[in-house]
Amino acid sequence: MTKLRSCGCVLTKLVVPYFALCCFGYGQVLNQDQEIQVHDLPSLMARSHDRSEVLLTSLDTVFHDREICCGKDAALEDSAGASDPRSLKDVASKLQGRHLLSDGRPVMVTATYLTPDAVNSGLLVTWFLNQHAALMQWNSHIYVVHGIVYMWIASGDATSGSMTQMTAIHKFLLWDTRYSDSRREVVFNRDSDDLSKVQGFLFVEAKPQ
Repeated sequence: MTKLRSCGCVLTKLVVPYFALCCFGYGQVLNQDQEIQVHDLPSLMARSHDRSEVLLTSLDTVFHDREICCGKDAALEDSAGASDPRSLKDVASKLQGRHLLSDGRPVMVTATYLTPDAVNSGLLVTWFLNQHAALMQWNSHIYVVHGIVYMWIASGDATSGSMTQMTAIHKFLLWDTRYSDSRREVVFNRDSDDLSKVQGFLFVEAKPQ
């Protein structure tokens, strides 16, 4: 049996920039695109193209729980409304922590903002496998990330019995909540799009206390 060697799970930029995950893997399909999508997300459209409306609608899509976010009497109504829609980092700081539902029950919100060079790619795959959507700021606009396309690749010396498997994430599948027509579906393709124009990612989760 081929032995698999692990390495640190970090995002890296190689000669051709791509997201790479190094981890243990058994029985993976190599060199073939695989897709993970988050199911049962609401199909919401912002009331206007105003940045704040787009942010609130995108957060509403990701949380998909109206008690938590982001309409009237939701737990995050005030915090989300007070955040800067031009900065996912500010949004994260406003959402992080303990909040109260309309009936007084507390929820703890974990909001993690990461720049592209700080994203742990293990988090990306695990996050979407666990059916969590995320937010991505690209070209100063906020999108809902509802899926990824990735490929398992192998490297190392097969003759010595030591191989490393890695996942290269090729695409982020996005929704632009300003639209309900064909413009809604957007793809960030690492082969053709400029990674330097991605400002960051926001991962959010709410759990009752």
